[in-house]
Amino acid sequence: MNEKTVINNIEFWVKSELMNEKSGHDWYHIERVTNLAKTLLKSEEANAFIVVAAALLHDIADDKVTDNEDAALDRIKQLLKDNAVDEASIEMIIDIITTISFKGGTGKQLTYPEAKIVQDADRLDAIGAIGIARTFQYGGSKGQAMYDPDIPVRDSMSFEEYRHGQSTSFNHFYEKLLRLKDQMNTPAAVKIAEERQVFMETFLDTFLKEWNGER
Repeated sequence: MNEKTVINNIEFWVKSELMNEKSGHDWYHIERVTNLAKTLLKSEEANAFIVVAAALLHDIADDKVTDNEDAALDRIKQLLKDNAVDEASIEMIIDIITTISFKGGTGKQLTYPEAKIVQDADRLDAIGAIGIARTFQYGGSKGQAMYDPDIPVRDSMSFEEYRHGQSTSFNHFYEKLLRLKDQMNTPAAVKIAEERQVFMETFLDTFLKEWNGER
């Protein structure tokens, strides 16, 4: 297996799958997450091929972009087999992409560095300036209100409530995004998250002041 060739093949396939995705989980999200994962790899000991492959594939079988997660996972496995990726690596890649999701705070505990790096990279793209833009893009794609002061922030929820319960794009910052900084796994991700957290907090403060006509 030539790892560089395999990565190029995976990249081409994922790009063709997600280029026209409109909820904020498109190819450019994948590209940013992969680049962030490569940045985190510089200060972590991990299998770079596994990290990059999982970063590229992490949203293909996500319920936010597919109606059939099992079929999507089968397609990923077939792609990897067709590229002569060994069974152990395939199992690890599949494990990563099926366990890193937030899922309303109900996701599984990660135990190895490759998964932690990919999760951190994915979560970093959910916060900061781009995270703000993606939040409203996703909410709009699902017909969700930008903000409604009569809809309370949910403190805890099941996965079903998280995905299908009533909320707003504004509330999403408090239900998920502002929590991510303290859930980062790697020191490098923590540092990046701290900077992005400040940007989000400033945005939310300004948003409410404008909403209330205070500025």
